[in-house]
Amino acid sequence: MSSDNAAGPPCCLCGPTCPLVLVAVLGVWAAWYWRDKRRVAGATGRWVLITGCDSGFGRALARRLDAVGLRVVAACLGPAGEEELRRSCSSRLVTLRLDVTDPESVRAAARRVRQEVGEQGLWGLVNNAGRIIPIGPNDWMTTDDYRRVLDVNLLGMVDVTLQMLPLVKQARGRVVNVASIAGRVSIVGGGYCISKFGVEAFSDTLRRDMRAFGVKVSIVEPGGFRTGITDIAAIEEDLRKRWAQLPSVTKEDYGSDYLDKYIWLQTSKMTGLCDNLSKVTWCMEHALVATHPRTRYGAGWDAKILFIPLSYLPTFIVDFLLAMTMPRLAVATKVTP
Repeated sequence: MSSDNAAGPPCCLCGPTCPLVLVAVLGVWAAWYWRDKRRVAGATGRWVLITGCDSGFGRALARRLDAVGLRVVAACLGPAGEEELRRSCSSRLVTLRLDVTDPESVRAAARRVRQEVGEQGLWGLVNNAGRIIPIGPNDWMTTDDYRRVLDVNLLGMVDVTLQMLPLVKQARGRVVNVASIAGRVSIVGGGYCISKFGVEAFSDTLRRDMRAFGVKVSIVEPGGFRTGITDIAAIEEDLRKRWAQLPSVTKEDYGSDYLDKYIWLQTSKMTGLCDNLSKVTWCMEHALVATHPRTRYGAGWDAKILFIPLSYLPTFIVDFLLAMTMPRLAVATKVTP
């Protein structure tokens, strides 16, 4: 048999159909790009409530939306955040005090927002309030440690959403929930990753529930960004306090130098965090004003290139790769293979 007869069929990418394939791909991309760029007519003047505006993403988004003409209700935990936003924003912006872990505070905020928006309803709700501390190995934690994080990041977000939802449904508006790449890959112990996985699940079910009401729900998944909750000094202080309270047998299992190595690891991660918060606020703004908001937004190159692809790998591979980045425990040297 000749070599010509043994050859397989020509590859479609190398033959005469290649231009057609390229045209089809470019056509799909152009259609997606056009659809993604479309904006809601008359978005200026609509009301948006943002939680967690004391600093970080919330403050940056409040300033941005106020600058482009939306009517912002900026919810802050303390008075300093309110005062700073009043100084730096227009008279359109309204501030209010909100502790998402306090049901009465949430209900008072809902009454205030209802008074502000009136018959127009609430076009956008951005659930941004959050905390990260405490983080660390899970056997360094107590049940209360988990509860403190879940109360803010998940249960508080759910409470705010349920209280504001009638106003959002009235406007056929948007809900934007800030999750994290830690809601895709569980990268650290403590309540943070648990809460962000919960945000993802709640947002998915809420999006399906609200579809019939014309309400669209989006999830923003930031990678590593430098904000108030990623303060390494506060994280280190909490870790040292936590280590001091551990039973001696737990300290022996981890080894006397584990704490310093773990703190060094966290410090290295925090040093490389991105300072450009607009990468996240762009996603939030797009989810609010785009005609066709995306279901999920990965914010930051580490989210897009590392963690989101990592989330699709088999679990045993993810376990192996993450274990390679962690300090070695003293007990690991005592275990017989």
